Amino acid sequence: MVSLARKNLLKDLPRFLVAQAGIMFAVSLVTIQTGILKGFTRSTTLLIDSSSADIWIASENIVNFELTEPFPYVQVQRAQDIEGVARVEALTIGSGRWYSDGKLTTLRVFGFDPNGQLFRPGQVSNAAIQALNAPYAALIDRTNMRSFRIDGVGDTARIRQLPVMVVGFTRDTQSLVSSKFVFTSLLNANAYISSGFSAGLTCQLGDGDITCVNAYQRDPNAANADVTDPEPLNSDSPVTYILVKAAPGEDLQLLKQRIESSLSGTKAFTKNELISVTQAYWQNRTGIGFILGLGALVGVIVGMVVVAQILYTSVSENLREFGTLKAMGASDWDIYSVILEQSLWMAVLGYVPGLLLCWGVGTWTAATQGIVVLITPLSAVGVFGITVAMCVGSAVFAIQKVTRVDPGIVFKA
Repeated sequence: MVSLARKNLLKDLPRFLVAQAGIMFAVSLVTIQTGILKGFTRSTTLLIDSSSADIWIASENIVNFELTEPFPYVQVQRAQDIEGVARVEALTIGSGRWYSDGKLTTLRVFGFDPNGQLFRPGQVSNAAIQALNAPYAALIDRTNMRSFRIDGVGDTARIRQLPVMVVGFTRDTQSLVSSKFVFTSLLNANAYISSGFSAGLTCQLGDGDITCVNAYQRDPNAANADVTDPEPLNSDSPVTYILVKAAPGEDLQLLKQRIESSLSGTKAFTKNELISVTQAYWQNRTGIGFILGLGALVGVIVGMVVVAQILYTSVSENLREFGTLKAMGASDWDIYSVILEQSLWMAVLGYVPGLLLCWGVGTWTAATQGIVVLITPLSAVGVFGITVAMCVGSAVFAIQKVTRVDPGIVFKA
């Protein structure tokens, strides 16, 4: 029976290759869609995951990691005095405009303490982190170099009306659903966020880009004419999060309760809790999960239709052979096993190249576009299970035709 299954499968090679192409398409679509969903969801919390803070203190009105309200810096000083808190650091998040070569790019500014221990933006060298102590120094993700029109360390641009110098690059920081990320010190971030727009800046839309011209293009010296070093933070300076390192042996849930009772208008999260809140928002309160899931479903349907058509045609063309087997005493299960084995071979031979193709595409998109197609061992096993179910389910249609085969067909002209 094994040889018969393979013989039927390879009897018409062109048709077999068409079937495998259909299965590869289905496997690739399901894998890429689920991989993008997983990668997209993971990208929204990369900065939380890379932090060594035990507890994140945010506004009580928080919606997700980037959508929350700031509170005054004095809360950071108060948090340090709470029982069970070993260390606190502030994190500021704000919006801005990156201006380079006459083009504007929206961005999110993240300000943190370069000398701290609780926040580190992705994969970055210690030297680059320490360089952020200089006025108007910043880090960007390597995948954003083209968007920011940056060629290397030392390149300069402007954020609103203030200068910025790129002192290093990070990896694995950028969220797929956010503006481009820029990392700098708390002092620099506060200056960028609170600064106004460039005086005399005129912009026009063309070819999908915003082109801007101002005095800084005509006279480079004018860019730094009125720039002073960032001012120190005061009690009223806005911060977005307080990162807390708990004392050894401290119960985090009890510490969260003490923090929330001591700091009015705040809500405390463990790292995993804040990750869950943010990922749940993007999965459940937006249409992204539905759209990607719908694409995966379309892939499964297409694959089932292709496989069902190929198996049904194969059975129709071999009815006499199946009738002969029945006349020789073969049971229905023996016949069914041939068709099921054909479907399993099609599943395996379509799945392996499809998964390899997706792995290659994911590697390329991560390196060049910063888009992660996350394929985990668990998701790979899940897609294989879907592929097998798809092919076996398609075989059911072919089996229905075999069940009605009359062994007497062998003796008919």
